[in-house]
Amino acid sequence: MDLLITIVLIAAIGLLCGLAIYIVYISVPHKVPGLKKIDEINKLLPGMNCGACGYAGCFAFAQQVVNNPQLAASASCPVLLGDSHVVKQLEVALGVTIDADAMSKKAMVRCTGASEQVFEYTGIPSCKAAILIARGFKRCPFACLGMGDCERVCKYDAITIDPEKRTAHIDYVKCTGCGLCAKECPQKLIEMVPGRTTIAFRCNYPELKNIPGRERCENACIHCRKCFKACRYEAISWKKEQAVPEFHPEKCTLCGECIEVCPNRTLEFFKPGFGK
Repeated sequence: MDLLITIVLIAAIGLLCGLAIYIVYISVPHKVPGLKKIDEINKLLPGMNCGACGYAGCFAFAQQVVNNPQLAASASCPVLLGDSHVVKQLEVALGVTIDADAMSKKAMVRCTGASEQVFEYTGIPSCKAAILIARGFKRCPFACLGMGDCERVCKYDAITIDPEKRTAHIDYVKCTGCGLCAKECPQKLIEMVPGRTTIAFRCNYPELKNIPGRERCENACIHCRKCFKACRYEAISWKKEQAVPEFHPEKCTLCGECIEVCPNRTLEFFKPGFGK
């Protein structure tokens, strides 16, 4: 009798569990709302999860643009930009227009490498470690130290270190604009700029942060505003708070007059081939 009761109880429990599973099955949607669309968008993305778009990875980006399609028109996904066919597919899938030029970003090193070395550094070969000692071993406390932190983090071999100047050099052809180098630089020397940038401003020395006993290099910006005054096309504005020029590539004609009047050679054309 006890055995029979046990069998009946087990059968009843199994029946109740099966009934509960069936109720849940018919009550809960089989697919998460929007998942099919997210998967469709994710398949169009490069799958490199570089983080340049500002999200954790391609799937996270796909989730965001499904909820807000306009993000696709402004977010930076550098790997996509070389494939116009995929960009067109994204436009159709999301119902938006994507400006590839606006999405494109490049890394720019804001240092000429002209600052001289003031002491020999023999510590850990890392910029993050070197700046802990008197803000680095170069006369300019905001100079590129060239220890290669940015080079090591670059997945695309787009960064090399100039052995003489000990400064980072960007290969704009290889640079995808992922921004990993900018995040890694402890000096905040690397700036992500629009891919259509025309003039490179090679200085990071802030006028209001002079450090006693340290000085800017001979190629540093002296905030003379000559470049701003020389531009006839309103392609340069002056940022009063930082006392530095701001460049507007959509207005720039590549005349090079701002470069010519710069007394310290702080400005140069952003990419090879630019200019007169």
